[in-house]
Amino acid sequence: MENRVLRYFLTIVSEGNISAAANLLHITQPTLSRQIKDLEEELGVTLFQRNGRYMSLTKEGHYLAEQARDIINLVDKTVSNIQISQDIYGEITIGMAESKVITHVIKTMKDIRKNYKNVKFDTYSGNGEQILEKLDNGLLDFGIVVEPINKLNYESLPLAENDTWGILSKIDSDFKDVSYVTADLLKNQPLIISKQDGVRTMIANMINIDVAELNIVATYNLLYNASLMVKEGLGHAICLDGIINTDNTDLRFIPFRPQITSNLSIIWKKDKPLSQAAQLFLEKLKHNNF
Repeated sequence: MENRVLRYFLTIVSEGNISAAANLLHITQPTLSRQIKDLEEELGVTLFQRNGRYMSLTKEGHYLAEQARDIINLVDKTVSNIQISQDIYGEITIGMAESKVITHVIKTMKDIRKNYKNVKFDTYSGNGEQILEKLDNGLLDFGIVVEPINKLNYESLPLAENDTWGILSKIDSDFKDVSYVTADLLKNQPLIISKQDGVRTMIANMINIDVAELNIVATYNLLYNASLMVKEGLGHAICLDGIINTDNTDLRFIPFRPQITSNLSIIWKKDKPLSQAAQLFLEKLKHNNF
């Protein structure tokens, strides 16, 4: 399965038919059709359902398209990072959890760009499990994650600041007259909580409440969608402070009492060589972090 053929395949996926893809690739339609037919024979599956001029992906085709995009991105990034140059350049890929502490990482990115114009950044937002999966697959150089998380297979650097947990709620909700939220107040309230493993247990333990007593009505990966659920009155989102700007909105953040905080860490795979650009980023972040 050649890199070139995967690019052909993805072009057909984006264009929707052989003719348009062939024109874009500057090859003949019979040549492109033969390449895709050979790919299907090599894999032993049908990748497209052919409906006249138009082509739609089969289940196997959808899976290959998803994997092919990651493969092509990884190949392109690798080629870019090993080019010989007197300057440091290349692409640094970073998975980022939602946190106001990320602004300090962004300042490091900005510092690097001032002196190394050929260094670029590709960022991905997700929860801890999503970031770990992409790190394990070699699709990220670094991940910035909210504790608690299993870092057994990773090198890590704790970031200097931490985040405060609480709830995002409507200003006219049952919590409108309180300045902090206790375990007793949470009982029987509809809650929206992060999908990340360990979060609900951590919250329950730290406010001394049984997990079964949490009335969880929805879960989320990223807080923006959860904030829309809160606006519509679905429930209160358990989250970190500072991610959603509540100024001039009908939402407010209320911290837990006793206070609950989480640290963030930047992690990378053990024994995985870092590119020159990635190593520069890590050293600069260490310097700025302390």
